[in-house]
Amino acid sequence: MTDRHHLIVHGGTFAAVDDRGDIRDIGGAVGARHGEPPEGMFVRDARHLSRWQLTVDGTVPETLVPVADTDRTRCVLVPRGGGQEPPAYTVFREQAVGECSFVEVLRLTGNRAAPTEVRLAVTVDADFADQFELRADHRTYVKTGAVRSRHVLDDGVEFAYRRGVWRSTTTVTAEPAPDAVEETGTGARRLVWTRELAPYGSAEVTLRVLARPHGEGRALRVPRSPAALRRRHRARADEFTHGVAFPADWPELGAACARGLVDLAALQVPARGPDGEDLSVPAAGAPWFLTLLGRDALLTSLFLLPYRARPAAATLLALAAAQATGVHGESVAQPGKIVHEVRHGELAHFGQVPFRRYYGSVDATPLFLVLLGAYVERTGDTRTARRLEPHARAAVDWMLEHGGLTSRGYLVHRADRGGPANQNWKDSPDAICAADGTRPSGPVTAAGAQGYAYDALRRTAHLARAVWADEVYATLLEQTAADLRDRFQHDFWMRERSFPALALDAEGRQLDALASDAGHLLWSGLLDKEYGETVGRRLLEADFFSGWGVRTLAAGQPAFHPLSSHRGSVWPHDNALIVLGLARYGLHDEARTVTRALVEAAGATGDRLPEVLAGYARDTHGEPVPAPYAGGRESRSAAAPLALLTAVGG
Repeated sequence: MTDRHHLIVHGGTFAAVDDRGDIRDIGGAVGARHGEPPEGMFVRDARHLSRWQLTVDGTVPETLVPVADTDRTRCVLVPRGGGQEPPAYTVFREQAVGECSFVEVLRLTGNRAAPTEVRLAVTVDADFADQFELRADHRTYVKTGAVRSRHVLDDGVEFAYRRGVWRSTTTVTAEPAPDAVEETGTGARRLVWTRELAPYGSAEVTLRVLARPHGEGRALRVPRSPAALRRRHRARADEFTHGVAFPADWPELGAACARGLVDLAALQVPARGPDGEDLSVPAAGAPWFLTLLGRDALLTSLFLLPYRARPAAATLLALAAAQATGVHGESVAQPGKIVHEVRHGELAHFGQVPFRRYYGSVDATPLFLVLLGAYVERTGDTRTARRLEPHARAAVDWMLEHGGLTSRGYLVHRADRGGPANQNWKDSPDAICAADGTRPSGPVTAAGAQGYAYDALRRTAHLARAVWADEVYATLLEQTAADLRDRFQHDFWMRERSFPALALDAEGRQLDALASDAGHLLWSGLLDKEYGETVGRRLLEADFFSGWGVRTLAAGQPAFHPLSSHRGSVWPHDNALIVLGLARYGLHDEARTVTRALVEAAGATGDRLPEVLAGYARDTHGEPVPAPYAGGRESRSAAAPLALLTAVGG
């Protein structure tokens, strides 16, 4: 059995299938134990197909051509047998996903001069599992009163799930209709056809899946074929790529940008604005985060802004609509705070996980202000700036009051029992540490977030003066930013190492790990010119720069591990911010060096940057090594080549 998984993604829907195009995750989380996606078709955090398995003449066919990692899946299968006689027929599969839908065409082609009878069967099931149930974290969730049911249709079968007010369905139909729908004894149903293939003839079956998640009231229709979906996807991708000038003198960078834009077109998910208007915003990524994450959507929109302004506008409006207005301990909400994560699944609905609207992020709120300022500067859209003025002021108030700028001098976060241990972008439990690996306890002051706060204050001051006509407020914000900058360089700068600390602990002591977050300070402009140039050049030394990018933690420190999520791996979006920062401080040769490394890493994987790479040195590992926990599609990585293009002169 194969352990490979292939993602096909469009909007808020994705499917993860194996090399044969099958979904065989029978009652469990196949693949999730290694951080890989469980197989299935997912919509709004729920698995609407948990089994989709083809058999021909009672056996699983052999793979002749496996599924490739493309935007749709195609594979070629043959019946099992020996090498003495060529296979009697060949099976061609093509699959695609659309909004709440999955479509497959099965084509059987006879290979003999005599008629051939073939028994075709597809076993299907829908367990409606919440994604949080499928993670390899050993947690279990009680679902009292949950009921699953199946109903045979003239042309297929419908699966239904209810738990109190929660209702979901998955409908599977076929053309032509199956000859029979059989029970399997496991809850799954088997759709069966018997087809007579004429000499060298063919037969075709089209299967369509419509997922209707809880709360979906629209009149949804399943496209007729994968080809119809492909045309829709191509039109959406053309909207993202149209008019973008790719660099003629650096075609590899242009190819990475084009690949990223196509991926971003597929990663747009629905959201609502402050007045209930429909929006389309960048999801964080598939498989685990095909939803709105504040930090991810903000950085993705910032990278895209010079080329596509609409995602930035939509992201700002969606996050303004979800901005906290009161205090709620379980969701870590505080007035003015920008949401970290929005979930639509069953467990979030019933409060069994805190992520329906979860605010556990120290940096989404300043990044919201950074994007608003950058968006208005880029587009001149003062109407949006005026519309979002109350939201921007509330975000500033959060930074000053609940965030800690006034009382502690910095934005401060602490571990949340129900959410991430760290609430900056390096959110894994061991990410914030000293060089020897020691982890702090209590409140943490992460360096990167202070840079975002500085930039947010300055950009909002400009809006206050130029758009809101509030000179007093602008002056206050500028002074607050200047004080933050002076304070930071005094408290964070490690003179003996000529580098800023990764963070301060609860007592204000420096956590002395040498980390890539220093590059974010260049992007934000928090360091003065001399310090900034020193940091920028230091990031290109061999312990930091792997040859494929800048490591999250410099090698040689006891805390370093090349496969650790945030202690030595290479994240493309992290590097994109670093490259923008290098360019800001005039370190253009260094910016091009990092850009070239990332572009070559993308070229090794079909022009697509993965979410994260291992931190192995290029001179000893001639090919980029993907990290074992890397996501299949990630919006920040998809947008990173556009940020590189901006930094190196696009």
